[in-house]
This record gives sequence, structure tokens and C-alpha cells, in this order.
Amino acid sequence: MKKALALVMAGAMALSMVACGGSTSTSTATSGSTAASTGTSTASGAATEITLWTYPIGSWQKEETVNGFIAEFNKQYPDIKVNVEYLDYTNGDDKVTTAIEAKNTPDIIFEGPERLVSNWGAKGLMVDLSDLWTEEATADISKTSEAVVNACKGADGKYYEYPMCMTAHNMAINYELFEETGALQYIDQETRTWTTDNFVKALETLRDSGKVMTPAIVYCGGQGGDQGTRALVNNLYSGTYTTADHTAYTANSAENVKALELLQKLNSEKALTFDPAMQASDELQMFANGTAAMTFCWNASNEATYAEQVTFTPYAMNFPTDDGKVELCGGIWGFGIFNNGDEAKIEAAKTFIKFICDDATQGPASVQATGFFPVRASFGNVYAGTENEERMATFQTFLPNMGDYYNVTGGWTEQRTAWWNMLQEVGNGSDVQAAADKFVETSNAAIG
Repeated sequence: MKKALALVMAGAMALSMVACGGSTSTSTATSGSTAASTGTSTASGAATEITLWTYPIGSWQKEETVNGFIAEFNKQYPDIKVNVEYLDYTNGDDKVTTAIEAKNTPDIIFEGPERLVSNWGAKGLMVDLSDLWTEEATADISKTSEAVVNACKGADGKYYEYPMCMTAHNMAINYELFEETGALQYIDQETRTWTTDNFVKALETLRDSGKVMTPAIVYCGGQGGDQGTRALVNNLYSGTYTTADHTAYTANSAENVKALELLQKLNSEKALTFDPAMQASDELQMFANGTAAMTFCWNASNEATYAEQVTFTPYAMNFPTDDGKVELCGGIWGFGIFNNGDEAKIEAAKTFIKFICDDATQGPASVQATGFFPVRASFGNVYAGTENEERMATFQTFLPNMGDYYNVTGGWTEQRTAWWNMLQEVGNGSDVQAAADKFVETSNAAIG
């Protein structure tokens, strides 16, 4: 087993930790063209100017990468000028909220259904993108995942997101440390799975070895990377996070309470640690440093991000489960358009989105820059022939384990805060059922 990941994306593939803490830097870039008009233009012949705001999704946080894509776009559409602002996951939502209140929202925003559909779309702020969802596009995306199609559609039947890429979030272990301590016997390396019982045994083995500061960290200092802690709790005893129709939260079910009680017990026995001061970005750094034996917030993008730091093999794993049926939290990213009432800008924004997502050459390049996988089945393996082909093939094996995309449930923003507050209470020794009931009461109240 290799001691380090030698194959790392260069340039556009130097990725950030999407949805796991994210970048903390912002900047603004502008790209346009002064070439003669050969693309979309306004009636007066002047350029149509639009603004894109993008969250740090892989290399979509890098000006060099995004400006390169805009330059390719302007070769075909020189009369559409695209200004860019880069958001982060620390204050990005606050910036969008402020823009909404000031009626100064961007034309295009790049993120996922939990924001574009169930938040801003449900509030009537977004443009219906149903015309982009042609019969061909819908069929192509459906071949990859019906969950993607459904997630991009609001309760009113309108599409508020046009998707580009997806992934299934997983966890990872320090392979050499597991091997050295004897904990490696508790995982199935062929399927990268393990049972709940073996997960516990591995934690106890790591603890008793004295070779690691902490076997695992349940980070609960904020919402960053909460897909990891949700997947951990739900998989341990086959619990669900919401009802199947996404109308209510169910984290206080008997299965989930049992899982939280197990984690609380392991915390008291020092087999893992609840840390109210840590978010996922902190836990990831502890893992990369070798201080923690595993991380609950892993994906292809994070592996690339930390490849130059680690001196061990980060071995991607499914979450432990009691019934052998793993259900991973998924990530879906694409574009939405805020309805600013300017039809010329809306049409220009749609033109940009179609080019970035669907163009036979640009589409795969756009996906590669995220470090994830295309929603369009027709794109095939976008990493074939690249230095990342083997590495990305491993993460592609997790996609079939993607579970219900419940992120579109109402009250999503409020429940994220309630979730980490609940984990803090559990970690402090509070009654688990009472804490879970409080979480569900708070989250369900926010749905309305």
C-alpha cells in the first residue's frame, strides 16, 4: 500500500473541501470580450452583463480556472460579459441573504438543491429552468440518477436547478495505522464496508493501542461537513433522517436514538471524542496530521486537497452499518438563476449555464474542475486517460450507495444548526431521547 498519494490534480484540479468546511477566502474576477458580435446580444448591440456567484466547489473557487471557462464561453458568445464573485461556506449564505434583502442578487449562483431549490426556490426568488430540462437532457441525467432529477425540482413542479456534477460522501481511515494496531481486520477491504460491531471493535483497538491521540472525532462546532455525522448516525442502526416524502424530520426514531446512545457511550469510554469546538475542516486537518485515525468527512475532492500533506494512505470507506445496506449522503451541484426581472440577463444566464454544463468539450472540463462526477451519463468517465483515472475510479464505486437525497426537506437551514446543537448536548451527556426530540421539534417547526 502506498505511503502517500502521489497523483494529485494540478492546476484546475487543486481542489477544495466541498461541503466540509470549505474555503475561507473570497475574491472577484471579471471576464468579457470586445470581439465583434457573433453571439447573443441586446437589441442595442451592447454586451449583456451578468454576474455569477460560486461557492467553493473544487477548482470553481479559483479565478484562473473560472476565467479560463469564461474565455472559452466568450469565444462563442462574445457579447455576454460574465462577472464572478467567489463565496465561501463561512459567510457565503449571509452574503446571499444580504443581497436578497437589498434586491441585489447575482444572476447565476452555483451550489446545490438545498439552497437553490428548497430555500431560495421555495421562496419564489428563482427562475423556472424547466426549458433547460429538455427531453434529451432529462433522459441523460435520469440514466445516472433519478434522485438528481427529483432534487432539482421544487414542490411546485418547477426546476430551480440545472445540475452539473454529483458525488457520494464517504469516510476514510489511516490505512497504515489500522494495519499497525490490528484494527484492519475489522474492515472488508474488497467492498470497503464494515459492520457496526466491527466499527466499535476497531475504535476500541485503536484506543487501546496507545498509538493515536484520538480514534475518531464527532465534530459539532458548526454545520460544516454535517453530512458526515448524519450518515454516521443513520447508518449505525439503519435509521432515517426524514420521512420518505421529505415532509418531516425523523432523527428521534428508536434507531437513531440507539446510534446516538452508542456514540455517547464510546465517548465516555474514550474510544471517540465529541468535540464542540471542531467543525469538519478541523477534523480533516487532525486526520491529515495523523492525530485522528479516521475522518467522517471524506470525498474525492478532499483526498486531492490533502494529498500533499498526508504521510499515510487515506483509505476511503463506507460508513458502518448493522444490516449491510449502506446509504451515503450525496452531493449534487449545479446552477440556479435569481429572478431579477431582466429577461435579457435571464436568457444570457441560461446560455452560459447550457454551455458550461452541456457542451461536449466544456461540460466534461467543468465537471473535472469540481473533482466529482457528471450527472450526464453520456459524458462517461471524464477522468479516463488522466493522471487521476485510478484514484477517481475508487470514489466512483461509492456512487451506487448514495441514499435518499433528503436535503430538499423544508427548514433545511434551521435544522443544520439544530443538528450540531443536539450533538453537543449528546456529547455533554444529556438524555439522548430528549435531545433528539428537541431537534425534531425545532426542525419540523421550521418546515412551515
